[in-house]
Amino acid sequence: MTSTTTLPKVCPINRSTIRVLVLDDEPFMLRMLDRILKNLGCRSVVTCESGLAALAQLDPPSVRPDLILLDINMPNMDGVEFVRHLVDRHYAGALILVSGEDERVLQSVERLVLAHKITVFGHLSKPVTPERLAVLIDQWSPKPESVPKALKRTYAAHELHAAMVRGQLLNHYQPKVAVLSGEVVGVESLVRWQHPKDGMVFPDQFIGSAEQGGLIDKLTRTVLTHALAQARAWQDAGLSLRVAINLSMENLTSLNFLDYVVNLTTLAGVPPQKIVLEVTESSLMRDQRIPLEILTRLRLHRFCLSIDDFGTGNSSLSQLRDIPFDELKIDQSFVHGAWANDTQRAMFDASLSLAKQLKMESVAEGVEDRADWNFLRASGCDIAQGYFIAKPMPGHAVQNWIADWEKRRPLLIHP
Repeated sequence: MTSTTTLPKVCPINRSTIRVLVLDDEPFMLRMLDRILKNLGCRSVVTCESGLAALAQLDPPSVRPDLILLDINMPNMDGVEFVRHLVDRHYAGALILVSGEDERVLQSVERLVLAHKITVFGHLSKPVTPERLAVLIDQWSPKPESVPKALKRTYAAHELHAAMVRGQLLNHYQPKVAVLSGEVVGVESLVRWQHPKDGMVFPDQFIGSAEQGGLIDKLTRTVLTHALAQARAWQDAGLSLRVAINLSMENLTSLNFLDYVVNLTTLAGVPPQKIVLEVTESSLMRDQRIPLEILTRLRLHRFCLSIDDFGTGNSSLSQLRDIPFDELKIDQSFVHGAWANDTQRAMFDASLSLAKQLKMESVAEGVEDRADWNFLRASGCDIAQGYFIAKPMPGHAVQNWIADWEKRRPLLIHP
């Protein structure tokens, strides 16, 4: 079976220039792969029956293989341990996993390799066919001269506080559309920092500092204030959109937050039914009492409640049991590529089925390409969100984007 990863279209490459190392403890498999590779045009192929022999081929770095075909289950040093040695040696090439192990094991190892920041083109189950191997090999391309990447800067809490005082935080909005009709139904508010020197700064560079520095409540209130003002502007322009705002667990520890949300929404003149409060399931319910009271009362005030990133945290089912959520957001890790991955699809189907049984609206995050969109169209999911639809954008750009989307929509609904 070929890799479950969606394979990009690539230009033809000169396979004869690729240095390939094949690591497998079965001599027959080594001979077969060597023959297949050479028939495919790979001229530089080295085969090894053990991890130690393969590691010896990594020195010196100037002659390291560009591509390693790696068996997983081997005696003495298995493929997972071998990957750890590659990390220690700062291996910059790519891997293709080749194994007789079952699909879920192969997927787990592939995720591990990616977590180690090593490129993996995919995995193949034995027996390997030349056609499937060629598709993966042809993802290879010569690496340009490496330029050291600047480390992504993390901003301290006092810097973030100063940014909030100076009004440098702003919201971008990512559209959400109904899967069956393609109609734009809402947006998700995503905070950005317009830094005077560093340009656009994204949340992963300051959210951690906000949480550690006790600023997350102030940050959420800033996002909420901006989102409600934008919702009112859209409302006045005749644009009816549900606006989603992410909540932190820290927001749910004080009953004052409930009054703040209700009063701010009333002052903005926005119906609470148009506001979706998204709570990430992994951060819910350390102490059940106050969060449960706040969320239940918000629901009584007719705010919509969404459980975000469903399936990635703990106690998901108990939270669905205890809190009156209206919406279930299926995490992008279960959406993108699910059409070609049995494990992801099972997780997606289970989440979607749960939402339907609980009469909750289902939202699929991470819709990255047409294949994802077509999969959702056949699934019965309610709402889609992701880069295939639109990237986050400033509030003033949403109306023009909707006009462009309306031109594109018929092709997606009636291909």
